[in-house]
Amino acid sequence: MSFSHDMDDEYEKLRRRMNPPRVVIDNEACKNATVIRVDRANKHGILLEVVQVLIDLDLIITKAYISSDGGWFMDVFNVTDQDGNKVTDDGILDYIRKSLGPDSCFTSCMRSVGVKPSMDHTAIELTGSDRPGLLSEVSAVLTHLKCNVVSAEVWTHNTRAAAVMHVTDKETGCAITNPERLSRIKELLCNVLKGSNKFSGAKTVVSHGITHTERRLHQMMFADRDYERADDNAPDDKQRPNVNVDNWYDKGYSVVTIRSKDRPKLLFDTVCTLTDMQYVVFHANIDAEGPEAYQEYYIRHINGSPVKSDAERERVIQCIEAAIERRISEGLKLELCTTDRVGLLSDVTRIIRENSLTVTRAEVTTKAGQAVNTFYVRDASGYPVDSKTIDSLRQAIGQTVLKVKSPKDLKPVSQESTTRFLFGGLFKSKSLVNFGLG
Repeated sequence: MSFSHDMDDEYEKLRRRMNPPRVVIDNEACKNATVIRVDRANKHGILLEVVQVLIDLDLIITKAYISSDGGWFMDVFNVTDQDGNKVTDDGILDYIRKSLGPDSCFTSCMRSVGVKPSMDHTAIELTGSDRPGLLSEVSAVLTHLKCNVVSAEVWTHNTRAAAVMHVTDKETGCAITNPERLSRIKELLCNVLKGSNKFSGAKTVVSHGITHTERRLHQMMFADRDYERADDNAPDDKQRPNVNVDNWYDKGYSVVTIRSKDRPKLLFDTVCTLTDMQYVVFHANIDAEGPEAYQEYYIRHINGSPVKSDAERERVIQCIEAAIERRISEGLKLELCTTDRVGLLSDVTRIIRENSLTVTRAEVTTKAGQAVNTFYVRDASGYPVDSKTIDSLRQAIGQTVLKVKSPKDLKPVSQESTTRFLFGGLFKSKSLVNFGLG
Protein backbone atom coordinates (compact mmCIF):
# COMPACT_ATOMS: atom_id res chain seq x y z
CA MET A 1 0.00 0.00 0.00
CA SER A 2 2.91 2.34 0.79
CA PHE A 3 4.41 1.65 -2.66
CA SER A 4 1.06 2.36 -4.34
CA HIS A 5 0.67 5.61 -2.40
CA ASP A 6 4.18 6.71 -3.42
CA MET A 7 3.40 5.95 -7.07
CA ASP A 8 0.20 8.01 -6.86
CA ASP A 9 2.17 10.93 -5.41
CA GLU A 10 4.75 10.72 -8.19
CA TYR A 11 2.04 10.55 -10.85
CA GLU A 12 0.37 13.62 -9.33
CA LYS A 13 3.68 15.51 -9.36
CA LEU A 14 4.23 14.54 -13.02
CA ARG A 15 0.77 15.76 -13.99
CA ARG A 16 1.43 19.06 -12.23
CA ARG A 17 4.74 19.54 -14.06
CA MET A 18 3.16 18.78 -17.42
CA ASN A 19 0.05 20.86 -16.74
CA PRO A 20 0.98 23.58 -14.25
CA PRO A 21 -1.96 25.41 -12.68
CA ARG A 22 -2.73 28.86 -14.05
CA VAL A 23 -4.51 31.69 -12.23
CA VAL A 24 -5.52 34.90 -13.97
CA ILE A 25 -7.00 37.79 -11.98
CA ASP A 26 -8.70 40.50 -14.04
CA ASN A 27 -10.13 43.72 -12.66
CA GLU A 28 -11.04 45.13 -16.08
CA ALA A 29 -13.26 42.44 -17.63
CA CYS A 30 -16.28 43.16 -15.40
CA LYS A 31 -17.42 46.57 -14.23
CA ASN A 32 -18.61 45.47 -10.78
CA ALA A 33 -16.51 42.43 -9.83
CA THR A 34 -13.02 40.97 -9.94
CA VAL A 35 -12.79 38.00 -12.34
CA ILE A 36 -10.65 35.06 -11.25
CA ARG A 37 -9.87 32.29 -13.76
CA VAL A 38 -8.41 29.03 -12.52
CA ASP A 39 -7.10 26.31 -14.86
CA ARG A 40 -5.44 23.16 -13.52
CA ALA A 41 -5.36 19.37 -13.69
CA ASN A 42 -8.61 17.91 -12.40
CA LYS A 43 -9.13 15.74 -9.32
CA HIS A 44 -12.05 14.97 -7.03
CA GLY A 45 -12.69 17.78 -4.58
CA ILE A 46 -10.70 20.46 -6.37
CA LEU A 47 -13.76 22.70 -6.87
CA LEU A 48 -14.38 22.70 -3.12
CA GLU A 49 -10.73 23.50 -2.42
CA VAL A 50 -10.79 26.51 -4.77
CA VAL A 51 -14.08 27.82 -3.33
CA GLN A 52 -12.73 27.28 0.17
CA VAL A 53 -9.72 29.52 -0.52
CA LEU A 54 -12.02 32.31 -1.72
CA ILE A 55 -14.55 32.13 1.12
CA ASP A 56 -11.78 31.95 3.73
CA LEU A 57 -10.80 35.43 2.50
CA ASP A 58 -14.41 36.57 3.13
CA LEU A 59 -14.94 37.21 -0.58
CA ILE A 60 -18.44 37.18 -2.06
CA ILE A 61 -18.87 34.98 -5.16
CA THR A 62 -21.52 36.65 -7.32
CA LYS A 63 -21.12 34.48 -10.43
CA ALA A 64 -19.27 31.31 -11.31
CA TYR A 65 -18.85 29.06 -14.34
CA ILE A 66 -17.35 25.61 -13.83
CA SER A 67 -16.26 23.03 -16.38
CA SER A 68 -14.22 19.92 -15.58
CA ASP A 69 -14.92 17.28 -18.21
CA GLY A 70 -11.93 15.05 -18.78
CA GLY A 71 -8.66 15.64 -16.98
CA TRP A 72 -8.76 19.44 -16.88
CA PHE A 73 -10.51 21.84 -14.53
CA MET A 74 -11.51 25.36 -15.67
CA ASP A 75 -13.30 27.82 -13.40
CA VAL A 76 -14.30 31.47 -13.64
CA PHE A 77 -15.40 33.32 -10.51
CA ASN A 78 -16.73 36.88 -10.22
CA VAL A 79 -15.94 38.05 -6.69
CA THR A 80 -16.26 41.17 -4.56
CA ASP A 81 -15.29 42.13 -1.04
CA GLN A 82 -17.83 42.32 1.77
CA ASP A 83 -18.83 45.86 0.69
CA GLY A 84 -19.54 44.81 -2.90
CA ASN A 85 -16.37 46.36 -4.32
CA LYS A 86 -13.72 44.86 -6.57
CA VAL A 87 -10.79 43.19 -4.83
CA THR A 88 -7.79 45.52 -5.14
CA ASP A 89 -5.73 44.66 -2.06
CA ASP A 90 -2.36 43.43 -3.38
CA GLY A 91 -1.87 41.16 -0.37
CA ILE A 92 -5.16 39.34 -1.00
CA LEU A 93 -4.58 39.07 -4.75
CA ASP A 94 -1.06 37.70 -4.19
CA TYR A 95 -2.42 35.16 -1.67
CA ILE A 96 -4.99 33.94 -4.24
CA ARG A 97 -2.29 33.52 -6.88
CA LYS A 98 -0.03 31.60 -4.50
CA SER A 99 -2.86 29.46 -3.09
CA LEU A 100 -4.37 28.47 -6.43
CA GLY A 101 -1.38 28.75 -8.74
CA PRO A 102 1.70 26.62 -9.54
CA ASP A 103 3.24 27.07 -6.07
CA SER A 104 0.19 25.79 -4.24
CA CYS A 105 -0.03 22.30 -2.74
CA PHE A 106 -3.61 21.01 -2.77
CA THR A 107 -2.38 17.58 -1.77
CA SER A 108 -1.25 18.91 1.61
CA CYS A 109 -3.53 18.69 4.60
CA MET A 110 -3.53 22.45 5.15
CA ARG A 111 -6.89 22.87 3.46
CA SER A 112 -8.12 19.30 3.57
CA VAL A 113 -10.38 17.74 6.13
CA GLY A 114 -7.51 15.63 7.42
CA VAL A 115 -6.03 16.58 10.77
CA LYS A 116 -2.84 18.62 10.86
CA PRO A 117 -0.94 18.27 14.16
CA SER A 118 -0.90 21.40 16.32
CA MET A 119 0.58 22.17 19.71
CA ASP A 120 -1.14 25.55 19.88
CA HIS A 121 -4.49 24.16 20.98
CA THR A 122 -6.61 21.07 21.48
CA ALA A 123 -9.54 20.59 19.10
CA ILE A 124 -12.82 19.36 20.57
CA GLU A 125 -15.70 18.22 18.32
CA LEU A 126 -19.16 17.86 19.85
CA THR A 127 -22.41 16.55 18.40
CA GLY A 128 -25.66 15.83 20.19
CA SER A 129 -29.30 16.73 20.65
CA ASP A 130 -29.99 20.44 20.85
CA ARG A 131 -31.50 21.71 24.09
CA PRO A 132 -31.63 24.92 26.14
CA GLY A 133 -28.49 25.73 28.06
CA LEU A 134 -26.25 23.27 26.22
CA LEU A 135 -23.63 25.82 25.16
CA SER A 136 -23.66 27.32 28.66
CA GLU A 137 -23.18 23.90 30.26
CA VAL A 138 -20.38 22.89 27.89
CA SER A 139 -18.59 26.20 28.52
CA ALA A 140 -18.98 25.80 32.29
CA VAL A 141 -17.47 22.29 32.21
CA LEU A 142 -14.47 23.52 30.19
CA THR A 143 -13.92 26.38 32.64
CA HIS A 144 -14.15 23.94 35.57
CA LEU A 145 -11.51 21.78 33.85
CA LYS A 146 -9.25 24.84 33.52
CA CYS A 147 -9.58 25.03 29.74
CA ASN A 148 -9.66 28.33 27.88
CA VAL A 149 -11.78 28.50 24.72
CA VAL A 150 -9.74 30.44 22.16
CA SER A 151 -12.11 29.85 19.24
CA ALA A 152 -15.33 27.99 18.59
CA GLU A 153 -18.15 27.67 16.12
CA VAL A 154 -21.54 26.25 17.04
CA TRP A 155 -24.36 25.31 14.66
CA THR A 156 -27.85 24.05 15.41
CA HIS A 157 -30.27 22.52 12.92
CA ASN A 158 -33.30 20.29 13.09
CA THR A 159 -33.01 19.57 16.86
CA ARG A 160 -29.30 18.69 16.47
CA ALA A 161 -26.24 20.65 17.61
CA ALA A 162 -22.60 20.51 16.53
CA ALA A 163 -19.57 22.45 17.71
CA VAL A 164 -15.86 22.66 16.97
CA MET A 165 -13.99 24.25 19.88
CA HIS A 166 -10.28 25.02 20.19
CA VAL A 167 -9.08 25.12 23.78
CA THR A 168 -5.80 25.66 25.60
CA ASP A 169 -4.57 24.87 29.09
CA LYS A 170 -5.28 27.72 31.53
CA GLU A 171 -1.81 27.57 33.06
CA THR A 172 0.43 27.05 30.01
CA GLY A 173 -1.64 28.60 27.21
CA CYS A 174 -0.77 25.58 25.04
CA ALA A 175 -2.53 22.42 23.89
CA ILE A 176 -3.58 19.88 26.51
CA THR A 177 -1.56 16.69 26.08
CA ASN A 178 -2.06 14.69 29.28
CA PRO A 179 -3.98 11.51 28.26
CA GLU A 180 -5.82 11.21 31.59
CA ARG A 181 -6.95 14.83 31.45
CA LEU A 182 -8.09 14.47 27.84
CA SER A 183 -10.05 11.36 28.79
CA ARG A 184 -11.69 13.28 31.65
CA ILE A 185 -12.64 16.13 29.30
CA LYS A 186 -14.25 13.68 26.87
CA GLU A 187 -16.13 11.89 29.65
CA LEU A 188 -17.61 15.02 31.24
CA LEU A 189 -18.52 16.66 27.94
CA CYS A 190 -20.20 13.48 26.71
CA ASN A 191 -22.26 13.40 29.91
CA VAL A 192 -23.34 17.00 29.27
CA LEU A 193 -24.32 16.21 25.69
CA LYS A 194 -26.39 13.22 26.75
CA GLY A 195 -28.14 15.16 29.51
CA SER A 196 -31.00 13.26 31.08
CA ASN A 197 -31.59 11.30 27.88
CA LYS A 198 -29.05 8.49 28.08
CA PHE A 199 -30.26 7.10 24.74
CA SER A 200 -29.68 10.33 22.87
CA GLY A 201 -26.89 10.19 20.30
CA ALA A 202 -23.91 12.20 21.55
CA LYS A 203 -20.27 12.25 20.52
CA THR A 204 -17.11 13.97 21.74
CA VAL A 205 -13.81 13.82 19.84
CA VAL A 206 -10.60 15.37 21.18
CA SER A 207 -7.51 15.76 18.97
CA HIS A 208 -4.36 17.84 18.49
CA GLY A 209 -5.15 18.94 14.99
CA ILE A 210 -6.34 21.66 12.68
CA THR A 211 -9.31 21.09 10.42
CA HIS A 212 -11.34 23.48 8.30
CA THR A 213 -13.98 24.28 10.91
CA GLU A 214 -16.94 24.99 8.66
CA ARG A 215 -16.40 21.98 6.44
CA ARG A 216 -15.97 19.82 9.52
CA LEU A 217 -19.27 21.10 10.93
CA HIS A 218 -21.02 20.13 7.71
CA GLN A 219 -19.52 16.66 7.92
CA MET A 220 -20.44 16.26 11.59
CA MET A 221 -24.08 17.26 11.07
CA PHE A 222 -24.32 15.14 7.93
CA ALA A 223 -22.97 12.11 9.86
CA ASP A 224 -25.50 12.94 12.60
CA ARG A 225 -28.25 12.77 9.92
CA ASP A 226 -29.64 16.20 10.69
CA TYR A 227 -31.17 16.18 7.20
CA GLU A 228 -33.80 13.66 8.36
CA ARG A 229 -36.70 15.80 9.40
CA ALA A 230 -39.84 14.78 11.24
CA ASP A 231 -43.05 16.04 9.67
CA ASP A 232 -43.85 18.18 12.69
CA ASN A 233 -40.44 19.85 12.44
CA ALA A 234 -40.62 20.83 8.75
CA PRO A 235 -40.12 24.54 7.99
CA ASP A 236 -42.63 26.62 6.09
CA ASP A 237 -42.41 25.87 2.34
CA LYS A 238 -41.85 29.58 1.69
CA GLN A 239 -38.65 29.47 3.77
CA ARG A 240 -37.24 26.27 2.29
CA PRO A 241 -34.79 26.42 -0.61
CA ASN A 242 -36.14 25.12 -3.91
CA VAL A 243 -34.01 22.09 -4.82
CA ASN A 244 -34.66 19.82 -7.81
CA VAL A 245 -32.75 16.82 -9.19
CA ASP A 246 -33.41 15.54 -12.73
CA ASN A 247 -31.50 13.15 -14.97
CA TRP A 248 -30.13 14.14 -18.36
CA TYR A 249 -30.01 10.63 -19.75
CA ASP A 250 -28.41 11.48 -23.11
CA LYS A 251 -25.30 12.81 -21.38
CA GLY A 252 -25.38 10.63 -18.28
CA TYR A 253 -25.62 13.56 -15.85
CA SER A 254 -27.94 14.37 -13.00
CA VAL A 255 -28.83 18.07 -12.99
CA VAL A 256 -29.24 19.72 -9.59
CA THR A 257 -30.91 23.13 -9.57
CA ILE A 258 -31.18 25.29 -6.46
CA ARG A 259 -33.05 28.54 -5.91
CA SER A 260 -32.77 30.17 -2.51
CA LYS A 261 -32.26 33.47 -0.77
CA ASP A 262 -28.67 34.52 -1.26
CA ARG A 263 -26.26 34.78 1.66
CA PRO A 264 -22.49 34.62 2.23
CA LYS A 265 -20.80 31.21 1.76
CA LEU A 266 -23.86 29.66 0.11
CA LEU A 267 -21.80 28.23 -2.76
CA PHE A 268 -19.30 26.68 -0.33
CA ASP A 269 -22.09 25.00 1.64
CA THR A 270 -23.66 23.30 -1.39
CA VAL A 271 -20.36 22.30 -3.03
CA CYS A 272 -19.13 20.95 0.32
CA THR A 273 -22.17 18.72 0.66
CA LEU A 274 -22.04 17.40 -2.91
CA THR A 275 -18.34 16.61 -2.47
CA ASP A 276 -18.78 14.85 0.86
CA MET A 277 -21.67 12.84 -0.60
CA GLN A 278 -19.15 11.59 -3.21
CA TYR A 279 -20.59 13.43 -6.20
CA VAL A 280 -18.39 15.01 -8.88
CA VAL A 281 -19.39 18.39 -10.35
CA PHE A 282 -18.60 18.37 -14.08
CA HIS A 283 -20.27 21.64 -15.00
CA ALA A 284 -21.95 24.37 -12.99
CA ASN A 285 -23.49 27.79 -13.43
CA ILE A 286 -23.87 30.10 -10.42
CA ASP A 287 -25.70 33.44 -10.38
CA ALA A 288 -26.00 35.32 -7.07
CA GLU A 289 -26.03 38.95 -8.17
CA GLY A 290 -29.50 39.63 -6.77
CA PRO A 291 -31.30 38.79 -3.54
CA GLU A 292 -31.99 35.28 -4.87
CA ALA A 293 -29.22 32.84 -5.78
CA TYR A 294 -29.49 30.35 -8.64
CA GLN A 295 -27.18 27.31 -8.74
CA GLU A 296 -27.09 24.62 -11.41
CA TYR A 297 -24.83 21.56 -11.15
CA TYR A 298 -24.22 18.71 -13.61
CA ILE A 299 -23.09 15.82 -11.46
CA ARG A 300 -22.30 12.12 -11.38
CA HIS A 301 -21.51 9.91 -8.44
CA ILE A 302 -17.80 9.24 -7.99
CA ASN A 303 -18.44 5.76 -9.48
CA GLY A 304 -19.52 7.45 -12.75
CA SER A 305 -23.29 7.00 -12.48
CA PRO A 306 -26.02 9.64 -12.27
CA VAL A 307 -28.66 9.54 -9.54
CA LYS A 308 -30.21 6.08 -9.91
CA SER A 309 -33.37 6.00 -7.81
CA ASP A 310 -36.11 8.13 -6.27
CA ALA A 311 -34.69 7.37 -2.81
CA GLU A 312 -31.24 8.65 -3.83
CA ARG A 313 -32.80 11.69 -5.46
CA GLU A 314 -34.75 12.51 -2.28
CA ARG A 315 -31.65 12.10 -0.15
CA VAL A 316 -29.67 14.52 -2.34
CA ILE A 317 -32.47 17.08 -2.03
CA GLN A 318 -32.71 16.67 1.75
CA CYS A 319 -28.96 16.96 2.25
CA ILE A 320 -28.64 20.10 0.12
CA GLU A 321 -31.58 21.70 1.92
CA ALA A 322 -29.94 20.92 5.26
CA ALA A 323 -26.59 22.32 4.10
CA ILE A 324 -28.24 25.61 3.15
CA GLU A 325 -30.32 25.84 6.33
CA ARG A 326 -27.52 25.05 8.83
CA ARG A 327 -25.87 28.42 8.42
CA ILE A 328 -29.04 30.51 8.22
CA SER A 329 -28.75 33.03 11.04
CA GLU A 330 -32.03 32.89 12.91
CA GLY A 331 -32.57 35.42 15.66
CA LEU A 332 -31.07 38.66 16.90
CA LYS A 333 -27.35 39.16 16.27
CA LEU A 334 -25.26 40.12 19.27
CA GLU A 335 -21.57 40.98 19.08
CA LEU A 336 -19.26 40.99 22.08
CA CYS A 337 -15.77 42.48 21.98
CA THR A 338 -13.67 42.57 25.13
CA THR A 339 -10.40 41.45 26.67
CA ASP A 340 -10.18 37.67 26.64
CA ARG A 341 -10.01 35.67 29.87
CA VAL A 342 -10.58 32.12 31.02
CA GLY A 343 -14.28 31.55 31.66
CA LEU A 344 -15.51 34.45 29.51
CA LEU A 345 -17.63 32.25 27.23
CA SER A 346 -19.09 30.45 30.25
CA ASP A 347 -20.08 33.72 31.93
CA VAL A 348 -21.60 35.25 28.80
CA THR A 349 -23.63 32.17 27.83
CA ARG A 350 -24.85 31.82 31.43
CA ILE A 351 -26.15 35.40 31.36
CA ILE A 352 -27.83 34.79 27.99
CA ARG A 353 -29.48 31.67 29.41
CA GLU A 354 -30.59 33.43 32.62
CA ASN A 355 -32.39 36.01 30.47
CA SER A 356 -34.45 33.23 28.85
CA LEU A 357 -32.73 33.49 25.47
CA THR A 358 -31.62 30.62 23.26
CA VAL A 359 -28.54 30.66 21.00
CA THR A 360 -29.07 29.32 17.48
CA ARG A 361 -25.52 29.90 16.25
CA ALA A 362 -22.26 31.16 17.74
CA GLU A 363 -18.80 32.18 16.54
CA VAL A 364 -15.99 32.71 19.04
CA THR A 365 -12.60 34.12 18.05
CA THR A 366 -9.59 35.38 19.98
CA LYS A 367 -6.82 37.54 18.56
CA ALA A 368 -4.06 39.43 20.34
CA GLY A 369 -5.79 39.01 23.69
CA GLN A 370 -9.14 40.30 22.42
CA ALA A 371 -12.25 38.12 22.28
CA VAL A 372 -14.74 38.78 19.48
CA ASN A 373 -17.84 36.66 19.92
CA THR A 374 -21.01 36.62 17.81
CA PHE A 375 -24.26 35.08 19.04
CA TYR A 376 -27.59 34.70 17.26
CA VAL A 377 -30.28 34.55 19.92
CA ARG A 378 -34.03 34.05 20.14
CA ASP A 379 -36.51 34.23 22.97
CA ALA A 380 -36.78 30.72 24.40
CA SER A 381 -40.57 30.94 24.50
CA GLY A 382 -40.81 31.69 20.80
CA TYR A 383 -41.56 35.39 21.12
CA PRO A 384 -39.45 38.15 19.51
CA VAL A 385 -36.71 39.37 21.81
CA ASP A 386 -37.82 42.54 23.62
CA SER A 387 -35.65 45.57 24.28
CA LYS A 388 -35.82 45.21 28.07
CA THR A 389 -34.17 41.80 27.89
CA ILE A 390 -31.37 43.22 25.77
CA ASP A 391 -30.95 46.11 28.22
CA SER A 392 -30.57 43.54 31.00
CA LEU A 393 -27.95 41.65 28.98
CA ARG A 394 -25.94 44.79 28.29
CA GLN A 395 -26.05 45.84 31.94
CA ALA A 396 -24.79 42.42 33.05
CA ILE A 397 -22.16 42.01 30.35
CA GLY A 398 -21.19 45.63 29.72
CA GLN A 399 -22.81 48.44 27.73
CA THR A 400 -19.72 49.08 25.61
CA VAL A 401 -18.67 45.47 24.93
CA LEU A 402 -22.05 44.05 23.80
CA LYS A 403 -23.64 45.42 20.66
CA VAL A 404 -26.99 44.60 19.07
CA LYS A 405 -26.44 44.30 15.32
CA SER A 406 -30.12 44.01 14.35
CA PRO A 407 -31.96 46.50 16.58
CA LYS A 408 -34.84 46.76 14.10
CA ASP A 409 -35.80 43.19 15.04
CA LEU A 410 -36.28 44.06 18.70
CA LYS A 411 -39.80 43.83 20.07
CA PRO A 412 -40.93 46.93 22.01
CA VAL A 413 -41.51 46.29 25.70
CA SER A 414 -45.15 45.61 26.54
CA GLN A 415 -46.80 44.96 29.90
CA GLU A 416 -46.87 41.27 29.04
CA SER A 417 -43.19 41.11 28.16
CA THR A 418 -42.22 43.10 31.25
CA THR A 419 -44.10 40.68 33.49
CA ARG A 420 -42.51 37.71 31.75
CA PHE A 421 -39.07 39.28 32.21
CA LEU A 422 -39.56 39.99 35.90
CA PHE A 423 -40.70 36.47 36.65
CA GLY A 424 -38.44 34.75 34.11
CA GLY A 425 -36.46 33.04 36.84
CA LEU A 426 -39.60 31.41 38.23
CA PHE A 427 -40.70 30.01 34.89
CA LYS A 428 -37.29 29.20 33.44
CA SER A 429 -37.09 25.54 34.33
CA LYS A 430 -40.43 24.87 32.64
CA SER A 431 -40.37 27.23 29.71
CA LEU A 432 -36.94 26.13 28.46
CA VAL A 433 -37.68 22.43 28.26
CA ASN A 434 -38.65 22.22 24.61
CA PHE A 435 -36.53 24.89 22.95
CA GLY A 436 -33.12 25.25 21.37
CA LEU A 437 -29.54 25.53 22.48
CA GLY A 438 -28.89 28.46 24.78
